Amino acid sequence: MSTTQSERLRELLEPLVAARQLDLEEIEVSRAGRRRVLRVIVDSDDGVELDACAEVSRALSEKLDETDAMGEDEYVLEVSSPGADRPLTEHRHYVRATGRLVKLRLTEGSELVARVLGVDDEGLDLEVPGVKGRKPTARRVEFAEVAKARVEIEFNRKDKKEEEEA
Repeated sequence: MSTTQSERLRELLEPLVAARQLDLEEIEVSRAGRRRVLRVIVDSDDGVELDACAEVSRALSEKLDETDAMGEDEYVLEVSSPGADRPLTEHRHYVRATGRLVKLRLTEGSELVARVLGVDDEGLDLEVPGVKGRKPTARRVEFAEVAKARVEIEFNRKDKKEEEEA
């Protein structure tokens, strides 16, 4: 997808997504056989439920039908939330990962798996799990030190709703 088309689609669709208190994370146009696929990824601090994706999809579809933003060719519109393995690239992604286990690749080459305890404008306050019976330790990592980051999947972790009910 050309940068111009991407920018045009973002300008067209972002206000509709924002009106539903969601963030427009990504827009991607790709080919699937003869058709094109327009993937729109949305998110929020509280996550995105299926009903919200459906509502956004209807609003975006109507707007795209009113304009020639996708041209005359057939296309399929897919609206979804980001996957669990999505890289953390924006400040808001780190804020949403508070309480979660993350894997960081640092600019100096090492990797670190730690729980995000807090986020501010400069970096992250982390809890590094203890190894072999040792207690966890606190660590501060500045954003400038992070080359890559993503949430680690925890199958035995309680989510916020379960913790509140307990």
